Amino acid sequence: MEYNIEYLQLLKERYPTIQSACAEIISLESHKKLPKLTEHFMSDIHGEYESFLHILRNASGVIKDKIDIIFARTLAEKERDTLSTLIYYPEQKLDLIKTEIEDIDDWYKITLYRLIEVCRLVASKYTRARIREMLPQTFGGLIDELLHADTDFGSDKEEYYSQSIRSIVELGQSDAFIVEIAHLIQNLAIGRLHIIGDIFDRGPRADIILDRLINYHSVDIQWGNHDVEWMGAAAGSLACIANVIAISTKYCNFDCIEDGYGINLRPLTVFALETYTDDPCTCFIPRNPNSVDISKHDEEFWAKLHKAISIIRFKLEGQIILKHPEFMMENHLMLDKIDYTNGTITIENKTYKLLDTNFPTIDPADPYKLTDAEEELMRSLRSSFMHSEKLQRHIRFIYSKGSMYLVYNNNLLYHGCIPMTKNGEFAEYEIDGCTVKGKKLLDRAEQIARVGYFGKAGQPETAYGQDFLWYLWCGVGSPVYGKNKMTSFERYFIAEEETWTEIKDPYYKQIRDPEICCKILREFGVDPDNFSHIINGHVPVKIKKGESPIRAGGKLLVIDGGLSRAYQKQTGIAGYTLLFNSHGLLLSAHDAFESVKNAVTKDDDMYSSLDVIELAPSRLLIENTDTGKKIQRKIDDLRALVDAFRKGIVK
Repeated sequence: MEYNIEYLQLLKERYPTIQSACAEIISLESHKKLPKLTEHFMSDIHGEYESFLHILRNASGVIKDKIDIIFARTLAEKERDTLSTLIYYPEQKLDLIKTEIEDIDDWYKITLYRLIEVCRLVASKYTRARIREMLPQTFGGLIDELLHADTDFGSDKEEYYSQSIRSIVELGQSDAFIVEIAHLIQNLAIGRLHIIGDIFDRGPRADIILDRLINYHSVDIQWGNHDVEWMGAAAGSLACIANVIAISTKYCNFDCIEDGYGINLRPLTVFALETYTDDPCTCFIPRNPNSVDISKHDEEFWAKLHKAISIIRFKLEGQIILKHPEFMMENHLMLDKIDYTNGTITIENKTYKLLDTNFPTIDPADPYKLTDAEEELMRSLRSSFMHSEKLQRHIRFIYSKGSMYLVYNNNLLYHGCIPMTKNGEFAEYEIDGCTVKGKKLLDRAEQIARVGYFGKAGQPETAYGQDFLWYLWCGVGSPVYGKNKMTSFERYFIAEEETWTEIKDPYYKQIRDPEICCKILREFGVDPDNFSHIINGHVPVKIKKGESPIRAGGKLLVIDGGLSRAYQKQTGIAGYTLLFNSHGLLLSAHDAFESVKNAVTKDDDMYSSLDVIELAPSRLLIENTDTGKKIQRKIDDLRALVDAFRKGIVK
């Protein structure tokens, strides 16, 4: 055996004796034989924080299933539902229960026993050391003892266990204990959380979602086009900032920008009201999928803001397209195709009447140039985005936990697509002077996206990176967008829907072929024959139209089912989540979540149907996972250290 002596000397600092190294080997070998932890996949959350948090609290029904396993024969369904709600919303449910129960101390004792049983079951896949890392600070030691106590009748620790429960109640600590163990159960029910893109936009509070994710024990994020749009805005891209605000005004969604991130929209308000005083801006009346309570006056007010920032957006986008012909986005250029005298626009030799012809800030001779007032406005907005501490913290988290794609436990995760040709080959695109395709396209895109945020201010590569973040949001060939264009201008200004067409990348037809999916997996170094799958989102699955999330015979799964309320009329459901446990893959389809109030008062859980997609050939253990491979490498290193100790190579 050849030894890396310097490495073994470093390893010896942690394991200085044969016995300490062997003890760790024994522990690691045992760890490998535990069942694989449950992975939880979610996509296209789009700011729907209440639905997202509820799915996270109930682990897509996993916690309810555990309760049924333990108590199906001893508790009525209503009691099991109440116990489930207590775990999901312990603080709110306790307040309600205490107004309804007469002998609260007796209820506390019974409930504490039940919660410990549930916690014991969801903790069964973890090592005791890992559980200790996740224990709450206040009652962590006590929970650890109760989880591992021998509670059988007549055991030596039976009285110890009973006295612990009695003391919790007698000392008035039941509420605090229940809250802590409920949150622990929620965390233990999900071993790893995968977010397959699009945290932002449309829904009300993406910032609340990110606050939760930042504190989550194990999470990764695959960037979606709505995420890179916000990443670009936080980096200072004016085009991305204009897009972010335009989408927020379009969906009556100002809480996230103003309350969540403290972005000052007053300069935009002043500019819009001065510029479009007598303009009804009827083409820009905002949508209201979240049923925000706004008056007719407010609706017209927000329409003015929506139009003002949208015109600025089209100008800024045009500047980037003209600056970067390699982006191949000339089909997005519209302002130079308008006949401002006749109020028409000519696209591909066909002329259309515009629905809105009031363009007080556009110079027909130089339509993509910002006015002085628009430039001043964008400088102010850029300053607000750049100096929002919370936004910058959230975006740094998305960069640190995120990527364009991820290979994890033989599954390939990405948000949008791998751009392809009609012939089933990987499409080539020029990025920053390099021609790339397939995996190299995504690798290069991620590198440039990072430079756009972390690069030194004022450097050409940083400016290019910020323009590229906008390109990723809506560009042809962008793996997180996957269409030939974004027809935003056409949808605002042209009645003929033929101009609204956005042609999907050939990828979306190709992936119905299992061989194409296997080709993609191989491109990313994944063995397609080793229980592997592609998991992505981005395009809502329209159940109403007979679409299925399962493609290519189960080789690819699209898990965007419409968690965003803006999509639910199209999809017919309220989102998918995917579970990957030690037995295989399970897909959960969710009905719409009504409210936290209904969940607490009526034990109204989000109804989810759980379908088995594919069973593993045999039960998957830790040794079958990426974690198992890391453990095995450490075992190999420790065995080398033990051998070097015994041969006197290392003292």
